[in-house]
Amino acid sequence: MANRIAHSAVILAALAALVLPLRGDIVYSFAGDEDGEYADTDLVIDREGNIYGTTVQGGAFNSGTVFQLSPSPTGWAHTVLYSFRGGVDGGEPYKGVTLDSAGNLYGTAGVGGLYVGPCVDTGCGVVFKLAKSGTTWTYQLVHSFTGGRDGFGPGSGVTVDAQGAVYGTTPTGGRLGFGIVYQLKLDSSGTWKERLIHTFTGGADGLGGSAGRLILTASGGLLGVCTSGGAQGAGNLYQLAPTPAGEWTLTTLYSFQGGTGAGFPYGAVVADANGNLYGTTYYAGANNLGSIYRLSRSNGVWTQTALYSFQGGLDGNGPISTLVAATDGNLYGTTSEGGAGCSCGTIFKIALDGSTPAYNVVYRFSGAPDGAFIYNGMARDAAGTTLYGASVHGGTFNEGAVFRFTP
Repeated sequence: MANRIAHSAVILAALAALVLPLRGDIVYSFAGDEDGEYADTDLVIDREGNIYGTTVQGGAFNSGTVFQLSPSPTGWAHTVLYSFRGGVDGGEPYKGVTLDSAGNLYGTAGVGGLYVGPCVDTGCGVVFKLAKSGTTWTYQLVHSFTGGRDGFGPGSGVTVDAQGAVYGTTPTGGRLGFGIVYQLKLDSSGTWKERLIHTFTGGADGLGGSAGRLILTASGGLLGVCTSGGAQGAGNLYQLAPTPAGEWTLTTLYSFQGGTGAGFPYGAVVADANGNLYGTTYYAGANNLGSIYRLSRSNGVWTQTALYSFQGGLDGNGPISTLVAATDGNLYGTTSEGGAGCSCGTIFKIALDGSTPAYNVVYRFSGAPDGAFIYNGMARDAAGTTLYGASVHGGTFNEGAVFRFTP
């Protein structure tokens, strides 16, 4: 009987090690050099189905690119919309771009700009805009960080509200050195003005934001997470609300506990129809390899439920991604590592149709020419039926790829 059980376990392990079928394909493989490489980027998709993102390296000046992928009857056409020079215009754009209602693109670059200040690289970073006019894109410098009270080294995407104001965070700088939350608005003269709406203290209010974008709330506020800081040092969920006097007030909604619970969230949160929030953490969990959590509010108090702790094997580990809701009613995300073979990461599903959310791996990346190492979540197309994501390595040339997944 023992031999039979052992034999069955071997068969099950072998089956589990198989790479699950990808219901889709690699949309584009970056070739490096002028084409771009290292796609550490969230993706955004416009109404016409065009995909936009950034590469940290490559381009005409090897300082990164903003790219567009356009669908056509014969495949996907790749266009570099802008190649960063690494000077005043910035360089090394992480985490992609954000679309406004007019189809313009906004993003951040971690180095370059007008000011070097205390920054150790070629500059303290910038916020930029690519203005669209027909098929022409024009680069505009929105803000150049000084490295002082306004922070430096932005490494996350921005959020744009209905009035065109831009919001974001820096992980460092500010009056106390722990990062800031900023707002950028055009004044009556057409000049962008920065306003500091919060300076992190590194205490209960958190430390430096996260790689995930801020979320606009129905009341005109902002919702965000910090990867570290908070009452337990393992990050927090916070809300910024504007006051009638024009100031902003930060309220810590939940402090992550770390340890065997959730801790150190890199991605943003996503809400379900009942107002529950879901996200991932890179560390902590039962095995200190990351976790998936749910935050629920009752009588004004937020409570965390650990939905899954990664084990570091075929299930993946180290998720950095923001989850995305698909039209099948489930949540999908990615892990940066783990899975089969090269440990190049996975796509997973959180099924919400039962009393207890269920975790399942739906794809394991296998490395070039497949994708490899997924540092961001996925984006839905206009119909909500297909998800797109990017990998920093893999693809035909092992310089990164954009992939498609159909739940």
